[in-house]
Amino acid sequence: MNLTELEELGLKNVGKVFHNLSYDELIQHELDNGECTLTKKGATAVDTGIFTGRSPKDKYFVDADPSNKYIAWGDVNKKVDAKVFAEVLEIARNQLSDKDLYITDVFCGSSAASKRSVRFVSEIAWQSHFVKNMFIRPTEAELEVFKPGFTVLNACKAVDDKWKEHGLNSEVFVMFDIENNLAIIGGTWYGGEMKKGIFSMMNYWLPLEDKLAMHCSANVGERGDTALFFGLSGTGKTTLSTDPKRKLIGDDEHGWDNYGVFNFEGGCYAKVINLDAKSEPEIYNAIRKGALLENVVMYGDGEVDYEDGSKTENTRVSYPIEHIENHEPSLSAGHPENIIFLTADAFGVLPPVSKLTKEQAMYYFLSGYTAKVAGTERGITEPVATFSACFGEAFLPLHPTVYAKLLGEKIDKHGVNVYLVNTGWTGGGYGVGKRMSIKDTRACINAILDGSIKESEFDTTKTFRLHVPKTLGDINPEILNPRNAWEDKEAFDKTRDTLAEMFIENFKKYQTEDSEFDYSSAGPKVGS
Repeated sequence: MNLTELEELGLKNVGKVFHNLSYDELIQHELDNGECTLTKKGATAVDTGIFTGRSPKDKYFVDADPSNKYIAWGDVNKKVDAKVFAEVLEIARNQLSDKDLYITDVFCGSSAASKRSVRFVSEIAWQSHFVKNMFIRPTEAELEVFKPGFTVLNACKAVDDKWKEHGLNSEVFVMFDIENNLAIIGGTWYGGEMKKGIFSMMNYWLPLEDKLAMHCSANVGERGDTALFFGLSGTGKTTLSTDPKRKLIGDDEHGWDNYGVFNFEGGCYAKVINLDAKSEPEIYNAIRKGALLENVVMYGDGEVDYEDGSKTENTRVSYPIEHIENHEPSLSAGHPENIIFLTADAFGVLPPVSKLTKEQAMYYFLSGYTAKVAGTERGITEPVATFSACFGEAFLPLHPTVYAKLLGEKIDKHGVNVYLVNTGWTGGGYGVGKRMSIKDTRACINAILDGSIKESEFDTTKTFRLHVPKTLGDINPEILNPRNAWEDKEAFDKTRDTLAEMFIENFKKYQTEDSEFDYSSAGPKVGS
């Protein structure tokens, strides 16, 4: 890479440029810079500073034509004036000027027809390492002719002291200039901002090409049956899609085009709080040289205490997908046979598994109900019930119905089965009941994937009118219908109706006169 390219980005007097370093080189830089410590197994561990999760209230898109005609402006997608962006961009440029820089070139999207070329610029070695883990690593031949289609300037050490004057939320900034293919980050060191920033851009680009961008994990079985797992952070996408009997396509972000499903990324980003080798062996064994741990507590001998959440409950690890032995090398597969919506129900009301009709699938996709898990975002210290359209509203620049329409068309075209799986609480709400065991959840998932769930006799629950199996393998039948798992049935009925009212209220935003997406009849009905 030549300095002219950096000068074109407005960076001045750049020192040494460390361009597309190997893992060995990056790790050595991290150690030399005092950025990380080594674990017993050779993984590197870093702290991300005061921010151990994303800062969604500090994310902005430049209000410019023609992208401003497509973006669904509001609390999720906030406007920033081009003049303000230019001033904040100068802050980022000044921070990255007169510095040694780490430049990392990657692809987002394993599909040749859909991939984007992205360049990341940072002064922090571990952030370059994070990007190398999370995105698709070009070959040497591809790097020789690499031309970035989008650039991210990560000036994490910079802050916007004029944030009030600029009309922003805080001194932190995560801004996207779609028309100039540029993003800037400042005030937060959290690596997830880079990952989810590009995910947001893919959610902008692909639907305009009639391709679906999805916040989901994916795997494929021996007979070529693809499964998608939708869900917000902490609902189990990474854990449940990592299966020794199935090849992992990816754990978080995918596209779906006319040829099938393809991963956006080349790595995985797993929560590691309470991680143990017995229940999640694939993830546990992936944490070795090349893996990058975030905000974990370590002993002096390099041993990681995964049970210690004193820094954050959102302890994480990124690693190349090659660290999962049973991954799909092409990072792609055919059209899905099964779609699973994962939710962590903090109320303890939803069943561990339900088979959805097409109409229910559309309803629950647009509702995107779950519980935000402690530490995933700033200010969240315990699970809070929330609705996030398409199980990823924070990353959707376009209106949620754009994605829902594409999903519905593909479900119809390919005859996909859709299920709702609750990885949250049973026998009571948060603080009273207990979390679903991974063992029982895996049993539900396995029954979906091997088709045995279709042999079950089904009941229909009251109010939510979900179709639940009466028996399913070795799972205790009492938990399959959630009311049976509660000691206090009256308390269950009251809590169920409370949650149902929340669903109904949330869905009203899709019930406009001209809406083609009024699937409210497939949702809960209090008193039925």
